[in-house]
Amino acid sequence: MTRIIAGAAGGRRLTTLPGDTTRPTTDRVRESLFSSLESALGGLAGLRVLDLFAGSGALGLEAASRGAAAVDLVEKDARAATVVQRNAGVVGGRGVKVHRTTAERFVASSPVAPYDLVLLDPPYALPHLALADLLTALRAPGWLADDALVVVERSSRDAFEWPAGYEAVRDKTYGETRLWYGR
Repeated sequence: MTRIIAGAAGGRRLTTLPGDTTRPTTDRVRESLFSSLESALGGLAGLRVLDLFAGSGALGLEAASRGAAAVDLVEKDARAATVVQRNAGVVGGRGVKVHRTTAERFVASSPVAPYDLVLLDPPYALPHLALADLLTALRAPGWLADDALVVVERSSRDAFEWPAGYEAVRDKTYGETRLWYGR
Protein backbone atom coordinates (compact mmCIF):
# COMPACT_ATOMS: atom_id res chain seq x y z
CA MET A 1 0.00 0.00 0.00
CA THR A 2 1.33 3.42 -0.99
CA ARG A 3 0.15 6.43 0.95
CA ILE A 4 0.87 10.11 1.47
CA ILE A 5 3.22 10.32 4.49
CA ALA A 6 2.60 13.84 5.85
CA GLY A 7 1.01 17.21 5.23
CA ALA A 8 -2.57 18.09 4.37
CA ALA A 9 -3.26 14.68 2.80
CA GLY A 10 -1.14 12.67 5.24
CA GLY A 11 -2.27 9.05 5.61
CA ARG A 12 -4.39 8.98 2.46
CA ARG A 13 -3.89 5.99 0.16
CA LEU A 14 -2.65 6.26 -3.40
CA THR A 15 -3.60 3.91 -6.21
CA THR A 16 -0.77 2.10 -7.99
CA LEU A 17 -0.77 0.05 -11.17
CA PRO A 18 -0.53 -3.72 -10.76
CA GLY A 19 2.52 -5.43 -12.21
CA ASP A 20 5.86 -3.87 -13.00
CA THR A 21 4.71 -0.90 -15.11
CA THR A 22 5.70 1.45 -12.29
CA ARG A 23 7.90 1.08 -9.22
CA PRO A 24 6.54 3.35 -6.49
CA THR A 25 9.10 4.70 -4.06
CA THR A 26 8.53 2.95 -0.74
CA ASP A 27 7.01 4.86 2.17
CA ARG A 28 10.26 4.46 4.12
CA VAL A 29 12.38 5.99 1.36
CA ARG A 30 9.87 8.80 0.72
CA GLU A 31 9.74 9.63 4.42
CA SER A 32 13.55 9.87 4.56
CA LEU A 33 13.70 11.79 1.28
CA PHE A 34 11.17 14.40 2.39
CA SER A 35 12.75 14.80 5.82
CA SER A 36 16.02 15.57 4.02
CA LEU A 37 14.29 17.93 1.59
CA GLU A 38 12.48 19.86 4.31
CA SER A 39 15.76 20.25 6.17
CA ALA A 40 17.71 21.33 3.06
CA LEU A 41 15.00 23.62 1.66
CA GLY A 42 13.49 24.92 4.90
CA GLY A 43 10.17 23.27 4.01
CA LEU A 44 8.26 22.86 0.78
CA ALA A 45 5.66 25.61 1.20
CA GLY A 46 5.42 27.77 -1.90
CA LEU A 47 7.95 25.79 -3.96
CA ARG A 48 7.61 24.77 -7.62
CA VAL A 49 8.23 21.02 -8.02
CA LEU A 50 8.79 18.88 -11.12
CA ASP A 51 8.30 15.11 -10.85
CA LEU A 52 9.64 13.45 -14.00
CA PHE A 53 8.77 9.77 -14.50
CA ALA A 54 5.85 10.23 -12.08
CA GLY A 55 4.58 6.61 -12.03
CA SER A 56 1.85 6.73 -9.39
CA GLY A 57 2.66 10.36 -8.60
CA ALA A 58 3.70 9.51 -5.03
CA LEU A 59 6.76 11.80 -4.97
CA GLY A 60 5.18 14.90 -6.49
CA LEU A 61 1.93 14.43 -4.59
CA GLU A 62 3.86 14.12 -1.32
CA ALA A 63 5.38 17.53 -2.13
CA ALA A 64 1.90 18.93 -2.86
CA SER A 65 0.58 17.57 0.43
CA ARG A 66 3.46 19.30 2.22
CA GLY A 67 2.63 22.69 0.74
CA ALA A 68 4.33 22.97 -2.66
CA ALA A 69 2.62 25.74 -4.64
CA ALA A 70 2.90 24.04 -8.02
CA VAL A 71 3.65 20.44 -8.93
CA ASP A 72 4.08 19.19 -12.49
CA LEU A 73 3.89 15.40 -12.83
CA VAL A 74 5.22 13.93 -16.07
CA GLU A 75 4.28 10.37 -17.06
CA LYS A 76 4.34 8.85 -20.55
CA ASP A 77 2.32 5.68 -19.87
CA ALA A 78 -1.40 6.33 -20.49
CA ARG A 79 -2.63 4.00 -17.73
CA ALA A 80 -0.14 5.39 -15.22
CA ALA A 81 -1.04 8.99 -16.16
CA THR A 82 -4.71 8.16 -15.49
CA VAL A 83 -3.74 6.80 -12.05
CA VAL A 84 -1.67 9.92 -11.34
CA GLN A 85 -4.64 12.13 -12.26
CA ARG A 86 -6.88 10.12 -9.92
CA ASN A 87 -4.26 10.29 -7.15
CA ALA A 88 -3.99 14.07 -7.60
CA GLY A 89 -7.56 14.24 -6.32
CA VAL A 90 -6.34 12.67 -3.05
CA VAL A 91 -4.35 15.81 -2.26
CA GLY A 92 -7.02 18.12 -3.61
CA GLY A 93 -5.26 18.74 -6.90
CA ARG A 94 -4.43 22.36 -5.99
CA GLY A 95 -1.54 23.47 -8.16
CA VAL A 96 -1.04 19.93 -9.49
CA LYS A 97 -0.81 19.32 -13.25
CA VAL A 98 -0.39 15.95 -14.94
CA HIS A 99 1.42 15.89 -18.29
CA ARG A 100 1.08 12.73 -20.41
CA THR A 101 4.33 12.86 -22.34
CA THR A 102 7.90 11.67 -22.06
CA ALA A 103 10.32 13.40 -19.72
CA GLU A 104 12.48 14.24 -22.73
CA ARG A 105 9.64 15.94 -24.62
CA PHE A 106 8.54 17.84 -21.53
CA VAL A 107 12.06 19.19 -20.93
CA ALA A 108 12.41 20.03 -24.64
CA SER A 109 9.45 22.44 -24.28
CA SER A 110 9.69 25.93 -22.80
CA PRO A 111 9.46 26.17 -19.01
CA VAL A 112 6.69 28.28 -17.48
CA ALA A 113 8.84 29.25 -14.48
CA PRO A 114 11.94 27.81 -12.81
CA TYR A 115 11.58 24.80 -10.51
CA ASP A 116 12.91 24.78 -6.95
CA LEU A 117 12.90 20.99 -6.72
CA VAL A 118 13.15 18.34 -9.44
CA LEU A 119 12.55 14.66 -8.65
CA LEU A 120 13.69 12.02 -11.14
CA ASP A 121 12.77 8.39 -10.51
CA PRO A 122 13.24 6.86 -13.96
CA PRO A 123 12.90 3.17 -14.73
CA TYR A 124 16.06 1.44 -13.53
CA ALA A 125 16.59 0.21 -17.11
CA LEU A 126 16.99 3.79 -18.39
CA PRO A 127 20.60 4.05 -19.61
CA HIS A 128 22.89 6.38 -17.66
CA LEU A 129 23.62 8.43 -20.80
CA ALA A 130 19.91 9.06 -21.38
CA LEU A 131 19.57 10.24 -17.77
CA ALA A 132 22.67 12.45 -18.13
CA ASP A 133 21.19 13.99 -21.32
CA LEU A 134 17.95 14.74 -19.50
CA LEU A 135 19.79 16.34 -16.57
CA THR A 136 21.86 18.40 -19.00
CA ALA A 137 18.68 19.58 -20.75
CA LEU A 138 17.35 20.77 -17.37
CA ARG A 139 20.35 23.12 -17.17
CA ALA A 140 18.92 25.18 -20.06
CA PRO A 141 17.80 28.68 -19.01
CA GLY A 142 14.47 28.84 -17.23
CA TRP A 143 14.22 25.29 -15.90
CA LEU A 144 15.98 25.49 -12.53
CA ALA A 145 15.89 28.19 -9.87
CA ASP A 146 19.33 29.44 -8.82
CA ASP A 147 19.32 27.29 -5.68
CA ALA A 148 17.28 24.38 -7.09
CA LEU A 149 17.74 20.92 -5.65
CA VAL A 150 17.60 17.89 -7.97
CA VAL A 151 17.12 14.37 -6.62
CA VAL A 152 17.75 11.22 -8.67
CA GLU A 153 16.50 7.80 -7.55
CA ARG A 154 18.22 4.74 -9.03
CA SER A 155 19.08 1.19 -8.10
CA SER A 156 21.80 1.02 -5.48
CA ARG A 157 23.61 -1.33 -7.90
CA ASP A 158 23.87 1.37 -10.59
CA ALA A 159 26.74 3.80 -10.89
CA PHE A 160 25.71 7.44 -11.19
CA GLU A 161 27.64 10.63 -11.82
CA TRP A 162 26.23 14.14 -12.09
CA PRO A 163 26.82 15.73 -15.50
CA ALA A 164 28.70 19.02 -15.82
CA GLY A 165 26.91 21.94 -14.22
CA TYR A 166 25.74 20.05 -11.12
CA GLU A 167 27.31 19.89 -7.70
CA ALA A 168 26.82 16.64 -5.78
CA VAL A 169 25.35 17.40 -2.35
CA ARG A 170 24.88 13.94 -0.86
CA ASP A 171 23.70 10.44 -1.55
CA LYS A 172 22.00 7.84 0.59
CA THR A 173 21.27 4.14 0.12
CA TYR A 174 18.13 2.36 1.34
CA GLY A 175 18.47 -1.33 0.45
CA GLU A 176 17.96 -1.58 -3.34
CA THR A 177 17.31 2.16 -3.69
CA ARG A 178 19.83 4.98 -3.76
CA LEU A 179 19.10 8.71 -3.79
CA TRP A 180 21.53 11.28 -5.18
CA TYR A 181 21.03 14.97 -4.30
CA GLY A 182 22.57 17.69 -6.45
CA ARG A 183 22.44 21.44 -7.08
